[in-house]
Amino acid sequence: MAVTAALTTTLERMARERPDTVAMRCPGPRGDYSIALTYGELDARSRAIASGLARRGIVSGSRTVVMVRPTPEFFLLMFALFRSGAVPVLVDPGISRKALRQCLDEAQAQAFIGIPLAMLARKLLGWARSARVRITTGSRALLADATLAAVEHDGMTHPQTFVPTDPEAMAAILFTSGSTGVPKGVVYRGRHFGAQIELLRNAFGMETGGVDLPTFPPFALFDPALGLTSIIPDMDPTRPARANPRKLHAAMQRFGVTQLFGSPALMRVLAEHGEALPGIRIATSAGAPVPPDVVAKLLELLPADAKFWTPYGATECLPVAVIEGRELLTLRARTEAGSGTCVGRPVPPNEVRIIAISDVAIADWSDAREVAQGIVGEITVAGPSATDSYYNRDAQTKLAKIRERLPDGSERIVHRMGDLGYFDREGRLWFCGRKSQRVVVDDVTTLCTEQVEPVFNTHPDVARSALVGVGEAGQQRPLLCVELKEGIAAEQWPRIAEELRHLADGSVHAAKVAGFLHYPRSFPVDIRHNAKIGREALARWAMTQASDGAKSQ
Repeated sequence: MAVTAALTTTLERMARERPDTVAMRCPGPRGDYSIALTYGELDARSRAIASGLARRGIVSGSRTVVMVRPTPEFFLLMFALFRSGAVPVLVDPGISRKALRQCLDEAQAQAFIGIPLAMLARKLLGWARSARVRITTGSRALLADATLAAVEHDGMTHPQTFVPTDPEAMAAILFTSGSTGVPKGVVYRGRHFGAQIELLRNAFGMETGGVDLPTFPPFALFDPALGLTSIIPDMDPTRPARANPRKLHAAMQRFGVTQLFGSPALMRVLAEHGEALPGIRIATSAGAPVPPDVVAKLLELLPADAKFWTPYGATECLPVAVIEGRELLTLRARTEAGSGTCVGRPVPPNEVRIIAISDVAIADWSDAREVAQGIVGEITVAGPSATDSYYNRDAQTKLAKIRERLPDGSERIVHRMGDLGYFDREGRLWFCGRKSQRVVVDDVTTLCTEQVEPVFNTHPDVARSALVGVGEAGQQRPLLCVELKEGIAAEQWPRIAEELRHLADGSVHAAKVAGFLHYPRSFPVDIRHNAKIGREALARWAMTQASDGAKSQ
């Protein structure tokens, strides 16, 4: 049998050396953190589950959908699948039902493991119809072949031996959030997980023995591999903006949390709560640009010697670059003047290069045209964590991947991030927005969201803004949709619109906005991060305003 060494080697070592050390704590039924797994228990129980799954045909290479909440069962299952060499399939629970079914159909899974509600949804909605093995975490095997408890018991009485897999073997299929399109299944190989662990360890100085509060559950999977104790927060990970800061603080204080990971929305919750974070030494936020006011407030709440990192990357490649909060704040004025958002310097050994903007596939690196320092283009990255392909998505793979032949005759994959940006004179990478969300006004003028919106977001009455283009491709009219802060009356809009026009004066990018539209409710956002604005939906709304004869200010 097989085992994904990158994610289990440290777990096995910790189980040998410190079997009674707590690896993970989870909220109990009353949120009292009565559930704990030691390294010894996590290792032994995941090994038993792997053996039990293997007896039911879930073995090396078996694509297995996992739809389990961030409970001990989720982590036991994931490590069991990694140990056996099976291929877990993870889909963001926040996507639409239609997209979810499409993702599961594309994965062509041989097995489905889920909570009772997921088992019922699978039956009613036709999810993962290819799955021939069905396991439930429930107490009874309703709509399933067996319960996870029975699988574990079977594995304890019939243990199996597992051996390392080829690092080139498929280790997981992780679907993107789909915030800018239909989710795609990113193929992870064993070497990608190994590279991510080393990049994270080196980039952020993570040391064995720390205590982590990962508010995005999949990141907790790295903790045992890094020798960290995970404290799973009492919150809905798909709705970080609704997290209860008091519960988070209580967990941090009770268990001596030293590391914290959260989306920008979660960080805003902590910033607005305003309670100090005295025990935190490393705070990390990713998924979307962190607003400068949130960075500033978090740094006030953290100890003076703590680091607040905002890494840049994607499901396909993480981390790519990183910047610390204090340096980010020194560049705040440039961001608010229209320079984009600085995402820092590439994480070694990643090689980040900027190529001319293009919407067509580039098969070979020799056909790509690199642009000069300071010129906005598409961000590309080659490195050990850059994935090779999407599962069953050949067309998208061709659009996102470039083959490059190296001087020694070997080949590597260069990933196109789908983001626009540039390098400054100091070697820092600046993010300007998604390529698919750029507004092409004419042959000369192309506007990027992150070079326009921050200018207007400085207005005291503006909660968020979104640059959209209306009209034919290449001849779009750039409009700014604006969400006002809570409590600001719609009657104030004419005054605000006029003030926004004056804010644009002097900004080479913002000054090209042709009109302003007041969006009468909260922006549509990516449910997971609550930060990625649904600009495509806003563009459709803006088009209806224009077609209805509505006047933009």
